[in-house]
Amino acid sequence: MGLDGDLYKLVLVLHILCAIVGFGGVLLNGLYAQQAKARKGPEGLAISQANFLVSKVAQYFIYAVFVFGILLVGLSDDAWAFGDTWVWLSMALYLVALGISHGLLRPTVERIIGLQEQLVAMGPPPAGATGGPPPQVAQLEEQGKRAGMFAAALQLLFVVILVMMVFKPGS
Repeated sequence: MGLDGDLYKLVLVLHILCAIVGFGGVLLNGLYAQQAKARKGPEGLAISQANFLVSKVAQYFIYAVFVFGILLVGLSDDAWAFGDTWVWLSMALYLVALGISHGLLRPTVERIIGLQEQLVAMGPPPAGATGGPPPQVAQLEEQGKRAGMFAAALQLLFVVILVMMVFKPGS
């Protein structure tokens, strides 16, 4: 087989295709968050919910990237090995990114959507009401900052992994 084999090339195409769909589906989530924040209310909530659904679909393609990557190493006829720095380090950083995504970012986004749902359910403030915004507004702002920090870390990890796959240090 090796790098010139048809099976290797097919798996490589699937690996790249899954990366495009999976990571492409989540790399611009910050723009959706900005639009949700700008629109507020039911419209902002709808944007957040749609983006969350797209991200959930994208995650399966992101999982497949890892599986196809493992297959590529196995099909490479020792051109690549799991002991190559770029391979094992990419795999380790991928697992760190999954931990950040599932352990930190996803729960934060779920809290954001929950807060948005609470605010929408409350409806507009009564005419002439004073006393400032409800506490959910401040919580939403705090959770948004957390989500932005986690997303930035994931994007950095993505770029580092991509650079390692292109330049293949330690191979």
